[in-house]
Amino acid sequence: MGTPMDIYLVGGAVRDQLLGLPVKDRDWVVVGATPETMLTQGFRQVGADFPVFLHPHTHEEYALARTERKQGRGYHGFTVYSAPDVTLEEDLKRRDLTVNAMAQAEGGEIIDPFGGQQDLQDRLLRHVSEAFAEDPLRILRTARFAARFAPQGFAVHPHTLQLMQAMTDAGEVRHLVPERVWQELQRALHETSPVTFFEVLHSCGALIELLPEFAAQPVRQQALNALQQLHQNLPGANTAQRIAALLLPLSSAQANNRVTLLKAPKVCQELATLACTLRCSSCMNITHSQNELAEQLLETLNAADAWRRPERLQEALQLLRVTLPLQNGLDLPLQQIGLQQLAESLQAAAGVHAKTLLAQGYRGPELGQAMNQCRLEAVHSVINKR
Repeated sequence: MGTPMDIYLVGGAVRDQLLGLPVKDRDWVVVGATPETMLTQGFRQVGADFPVFLHPHTHEEYALARTERKQGRGYHGFTVYSAPDVTLEEDLKRRDLTVNAMAQAEGGEIIDPFGGQQDLQDRLLRHVSEAFAEDPLRILRTARFAARFAPQGFAVHPHTLQLMQAMTDAGEVRHLVPERVWQELQRALHETSPVTFFEVLHSCGALIELLPEFAAQPVRQQALNALQQLHQNLPGANTAQRIAALLLPLSSAQANNRVTLLKAPKVCQELATLACTLRCSSCMNITHSQNELAEQLLETLNAADAWRRPERLQEALQLLRVTLPLQNGLDLPLQQIGLQQLAESLQAAAGVHAKTLLAQGYRGPELGQAMNQCRLEAVHSVINKR
């Protein structure tokens, strides 16, 4: 006769339930089963590296209890052992933080071998065991959980922070591939306190490894202030706007290089580069003569590809409006007027249509010149109103 299998709710669902938070995703661990057992009950296997199955009706993930042992550096090189003799406690022990290493039996009993409930009460994020050090991705995950739960008073346990520092000093962070860093960074940018993510990484030395542009304290503080301002005043900001705000103190070349190295989506690269370009643009200097200013505004609109991609420029202007007060060395009133003039110039010049000029007989290079002249006149009309 086969060993009966037991099913437990695990991880974040148990944690959030105990915190009184909505449970978004439920993950399950199955103890005492084999892949064959799961398949005969209608589950569909989806895990390539270890046995994970989708429930035939709920489509929630059920993973066979497993242990992991490190064989190499970085977050690769784990040997996974999954068999009916792996216990629930052994499975929970491989997890990152005590608050994520709890389980709930079908009858409602909480299984908490590592003190997760006490850490929830104490508002602490603490590593389960020294095996935490085997996976550098856990540095980023811990910082992200700190960003999620900071408003509720959570902080990283000092011993865990020391372990994260030791991992960084040992060079483990350098083994993280850009795709995984970006994945965690992107999620962190949308947490309830995104700035906390970067503060935790800085406190353990990992931030400079991942984003060396922030080694200088003034640049780092300016970046975090801009991100905080965007988060507070534009809560619906998308990922591209958030990474652009973070990189705003950098030059457009630096921002472009960093987003490229992170292998972030092209939309993020384009917006970050544009925002940094606009921040330093001479079109923001409204003390120019009217002719010079109009030409600078039109040149900026052309360079921003504003006629084909007006929404991208609008997103850049949107984030600059809420973050400019934090950019050092800028004349704020003039900068805000410059932003407004650029937005109004875009709206006015967008009313120039090629079909109108085609109807007037313009063709070839003359058409392009006429379009440019009409747009320049539209920009002049905006400036003359002030």
